[in-house]
Amino acid sequence: MSEAYKQAGVDLHAGYEVVARIKQHAARTLRSEVMGGLGGFGGLFALPVERYHQPILVSGTDGVGTKLKLAFALNKHDTVGIDLVAMCANDVVAQGAEPLFFLDYFATGKVVPEVVAQVVKGIADGCLEAGCALIGGETAEMPDFYPPGEYDLAGFCVGIVEKDHLITGEHIQPGDVILGLPSSGLHSNGFSLARKVVDITEEFMQKPLGLWLLTPTRIYVKPVLSLMRTVKVQGIAHITGGGFIENIPRILPSGCDAEIHLGSWPIHPLFNVIQTQGAIPESEMYNVFNMGIGMVIVIREEEAAQSVSHLQALGEQVYRIGTIVPGSQQVVFKG
Repeated sequence: MSEAYKQAGVDLHAGYEVVARIKQHAARTLRSEVMGGLGGFGGLFALPVERYHQPILVSGTDGVGTKLKLAFALNKHDTVGIDLVAMCANDVVAQGAEPLFFLDYFATGKVVPEVVAQVVKGIADGCLEAGCALIGGETAEMPDFYPPGEYDLAGFCVGIVEKDHLITGEHIQPGDVILGLPSSGLHSNGFSLARKVVDITEEFMQKPLGLWLLTPTRIYVKPVLSLMRTVKVQGIAHITGGGFIENIPRILPSGCDAEIHLGSWPIHPLFNVIQTQGAIPESEMYNVFNMGIGMVIVIREEEAAQSVSHLQALGEQVYRIGTIVPGSQQVVFKG
């Protein structure tokens, strides 16, 4: 039976090898609430409800997008899993929730156990950084569906937060301070445009810029949760696809604008390369890329200095990048 399936393009034995390799990486991420191990029909996680009066579950799902094309070109697969966790866990913590567990989906035309193991190693590394457990996933082998050597990834994260501590942005008001935590580069958004304007040739990919582009997305879970235990955070925006212009308004209540002070943080040199080579207007850059800021945090003015000091004590760079002003739920740039 397995030989006939193999001739049809699905190698069951390769799948078994993948499961064995995955288990060792998932084991590194275990939390005390995890029940059982990998291999069941569902991942089991005992909610720590005793720590909460009104627990709220927060979920997030995402992928890595066309950044995967760079991983294929460089034949480097151990960082895109970090990106996958970051995209989901950062969204969850932006609502004030602690990520609890993570599941992944890996789809390819032909399973190569070594490649899958590298990807899952990255996922486990990301889970460790985010503090969540890898409790399950799916490896799908679909012959003729993907080009040789290519795959796609999707992830799903669940977190928990006390209802009274849920962060929605609804209490943001004029006078609040906007803080920014730096990104590590493009993160996982804007790669379709970046790949178009930067010549991704085989020669180019041997240069440091190729690895620079592949730098994984930062995971902000630990500093954000720590800050939440110190001050009252009013709003958090994860700067992903859509850049400043689409993501910050998602947390702005009626009657408020986010005034961003250009020049208040260093722009990552990678964005200058993309803007120059592509002749891209500055307005479009801020509507596509994170421009060096991966997470935006809104704080009351009277707690801004304490927030900056706390984040710096954690080893974080933090920039005061703007303020909340009266307006109509838009981002306006000054400077």
